[in-house]
Amino acid sequence: MSILKCENLSVAYENMVVFENVNFEIEEGDYVCVVGENGSGKSTLMKSILGLIPIRSGKVEFLNGLSKNEIGYLPQQTVIQKDFPASVYEVVISGCINRMGLRPFYTSKEKKRAAEVMERLEITSIKNKSYRDLSGGQQQRVLLARALCATDKILVLDEPITGLDPIMTDEMYKIIKEINKKNKITVVMVSHDIESAVNEADKILHIEKGVKFFGTTQDYINSDIGKVFVSRERNVR
Repeated sequence: MSILKCENLSVAYENMVVFENVNFEIEEGDYVCVVGENGSGKSTLMKSILGLIPIRSGKVEFLNGLSKNEIGYLPQQTVIQKDFPASVYEVVISGCINRMGLRPFYTSKEKKRAAEVMERLEITSIKNKSYRDLSGGQQQRVLLARALCATDKILVLDEPITGLDPIMTDEMYKIIKEINKKNKITVVMVSHDIESAVNEADKILHIEKGVKFFGTTQDYINSDIGKVFVSRERNVR
């Protein structure tokens, strides 16, 4: 059953088209990796879906009871965000803010949820530490926990393994896979790591000024664009 649909979606900055006529549907339980060249509009697509940047034309539909404030989002980090002076617990529970409306305080249910996701991601022992003092891998776990506080349905992850060492990268991929398969949470992840994308995801969305491919990972590997892109990335390595 579909949970998210983009129909004829177009986005432009100052009359310069980033992408246009983007069409695809995400099904419940999908694990989709969004790939493409640098500057192809992958992150812009995610932000347009979340309503963070305006849409030029087309529409985004949230289906099967999903609302925009039920999407867990892990954005690319900036240098300023990495130096954010808050505790791990404060960062994690802030993922509940969209659920709060005008209410100024967290409920016991929201506090319990934050505790549960910290336990799931094995960061309970550092909950009182300052976020700015953590390693890159720890910070990404904290941000993933924050995103999970916001949703039981769908995660949108924008390059969550960028800058991580190989060990932390493998750990993060294992965590994301478990969240998708064990907890039945739909995952849409922007990735520049095509090797891992085709190994981890069930479906591939290839963006280049529009949709160049959307389908199963195996069909992508066998497609003309997939053969070129995967082969080139492997040769670079």
